[in-house]
Amino acid sequence: MQPPAWLKRMLPILGRILLLGGIAAAYWASVRITHPDVLKLVQAAPKARTILSELLRADLTTREVSTTTVALDFPVPCESAPLPLPLEGGPRLSLEPGCAAARETFTMRGVDLGAGATVRLRWRLADGATLGIKQLQADQQGQFSLEAQVRPIVATKDGIAPQVEMDVDSTGGRLRPSQALHDVVDAMFITVFMALLATTVGTVIAAPLSFLAAGNILRGSRLGSAVYVAVRGFLNLTRSYEALVLATIFALIVGFGSPYAGMLALVVTTTASLGKMFSESVESIDPGPLEAIAATGASRWQVVVYGVVPQIIPDFLSYTIYHWDINVRMSTIIGFVGGGGIGYYLSQRISTLEYSKAGTALLAIVIVVWVLDFLSAQIRKRTI
Repeated sequence: MQPPAWLKRMLPILGRILLLGGIAAAYWASVRITHPDVLKLVQAAPKARTILSELLRADLTTREVSTTTVALDFPVPCESAPLPLPLEGGPRLSLEPGCAAARETFTMRGVDLGAGATVRLRWRLADGATLGIKQLQADQQGQFSLEAQVRPIVATKDGIAPQVEMDVDSTGGRLRPSQALHDVVDAMFITVFMALLATTVGTVIAAPLSFLAAGNILRGSRLGSAVYVAVRGFLNLTRSYEALVLATIFALIVGFGSPYAGMLALVVTTTASLGKMFSESVESIDPGPLEAIAATGASRWQVVVYGVVPQIIPDFLSYTIYHWDINVRMSTIIGFVGGGGIGYYLSQRISTLEYSKAGTALLAIVIVVWVLDFLSAQIRKRTI
């Protein structure tokens, strides 16, 4: 029995209504789950501004630090040794009074040290040993004043008075690469070569697997079909695991922060991804050359070597180069879960609130990704 004409006209409309209702329900559930709060985002703007300003102020250079050391004799007690002559020129230290008995106090003053210079004060004992006093910063006029107590251990021995030594670190030297930049470059090299090795190993494993996962190569017999289903299932199962999960597992096995953990995770994901793409490339080849080679009486192996391989080499090279680019980007992420490389360095800097150093790492990642994208494009042009 045919449905009424009005029902036929209503069915498409009802279908659209149900579709729109399903979409609306999905968005409603998304809002309920994620709890978007625009007001909270606006209230967090000052915090975001602080963090972003630090990230954009990458720690790239620093000035060379020059250290000047000055020292003054300080007899303890006063009659145990001659009083020192006052210093003249350059960073200077004065002691008031110029001598004292044990447990008495005296004042140390520094002048002409440079604005904000780091100052380290210590005792130099008669036997050559040192005893720290304090580390401090000079004010904007390059001065400081500090009161301290004379400890009995610093007393004059055999007519040799102890000294008060002052190290002054000034940063007025020439610019040079910062330690953060050195660390980032080292970590970036680890990341690039970790991705290169993972891509190479993954390609070597994926290439033969792709032939076993190609239906046009193996589906000629029961054994071939069984191998095809098994290899396809293995690749699909392996592709279901994210690199982050695998990096976490391997980090627990071989050590947190080890580049080896990241490399193993990328090998697994590269093998699964390239195996799938390679097999689809094999399945999409032109069957004409295969039939022509088989008609000459060639074996199945010869058909693969002379009919399949020449057709798939361009695709294999293109996929491999592209996946190396992907692995470099992915290796920056798996470092957050202990996979080593620049990602691990970045996670450490963020966790310790060193945002300017984290900004250095982010800048390096952007530059390297751009460079590798350009190089991979040039390589594909020349080889494909």
